[in-house]
Amino acid sequence: VQLQASGGGSVQTGGSLRLSCAASGRTLSSYGMGYGMGWFRQAPGEEREFVAHISWNGRATYYEDSVKGRFTISRDNAKNTVYLQMNSLKPEDSAVYYCAVLKGSSVSNTNDYAYWGQGTLVTVSS
Repeated sequence: VQLQASGGGSVQTGGSLRLSCAASGRTLSSYGMGYGMGWFRQAPGEEREFVAHISWNGRATYYEDSVKGRFTISRDNAKNTVYLQMNSLKPEDSAVYYCAVLKGSSVSNTNDYAYWGQGTLVTVSS
């Protein structure tokens, strides 16, 4: 699976961005089963951290506490794409955002994910 993240950019505090993660090489969901997907972010000098996860069918979502109520993860399996709508952005949201496929059991553990995309940069200015 190859993942291509896009949609990053520079916005002011309070602004919005919508990130996309397009998968190729393998269908993320088919025949009633598929892959959970996650978004992570990494700021300069920091470790990569969990942001959000969505189950293969979109029925279950999980968020890191600081983004709850501001970010929404969704997916369109017909387009093999996962999205992250980010509203009310804050300077502390600035980071490179990555998407990945869940291969293990912990939705928030970086080590349980694989097929990381190249990341897309989000910069929020005050």
